[in-house]
Amino acid sequence: MSISIAVTSGKGGTGKTSFTAAVGSCLAALGRRTLCLDMDIGLRNLDIALGMSDLSVMDFTDVIQGRCAFERAAVEHPRIPGLFLLTAPLTLPPGITAGDVAALVARAKESFDFVLIDCPAGLGDGFQLASEAADRAVVVSMTDPSALRDAQRTVAELSPRLETLHLVMNRVQPKLIRKLHTNIDQAMNTAGLPLLGVIPEDPKVTLAAGEGTPLILAARRGAAVAYLNIAKRLMGRQVPLMMT
Repeated sequence: MSISIAVTSGKGGTGKTSFTAAVGSCLAALGRRTLCLDMDIGLRNLDIALGMSDLSVMDFTDVIQGRCAFERAAVEHPRIPGLFLLTAPLTLPPGITAGDVAALVARAKESFDFVLIDCPAGLGDGFQLASEAADRAVVVSMTDPSALRDAQRTVAELSPRLETLHLVMNRVQPKLIRKLHTNIDQAMNTAGLPLLGVIPEDPKVTLAAGEGTPLILAARRGAAVAYLNIAKRLMGRQVPLMMT
């Protein structure tokens, strides 16, 4: 059964796009056809995180408005078979509705096992447009109080229409993870979500993004393992959390 997942956050800078690129890469590497759909209109960066800036020419509005076939607009990664990108436009043309996006995602689910929707930060119109097409959502946060408060607001917006929501704690300092057990428990209680994963702070994430290389091709430890474990959990596997 195909699943569409909105990857969202209450504020910018939590690592939402990095999460989408890394987990999408891992799902494809594990044999699941995966589409990464960039819905961050005007601020798209998913193509950079995936190293596909020179490949993504047509965007999702070209498909919606009939200028391009879906199969042509969704571009496969040159090094990771089964990983595809459908990018966002620089501006949203008039007349694009949530129903149009939902129909696009439904079409994508006919061809892909997972559709990861990289939502814009915040709770504006772009967030509403993207999240309404999802079956479930992952809220990416950090441990600071402002990020957790914004995550809680995001949950309040999503929970009336989505039954399955998960929390990911990102950029957690590895040396402090044991000390942060209580903080993470509090974060789960604050956001009101089950924990999908804890991703450690890892300079290789920034280095890989700067080189335009998916993290799974650049590292085998640290955050790369955390992302791989999250991908396995999304597939229904039982994998222990990285908490030590």
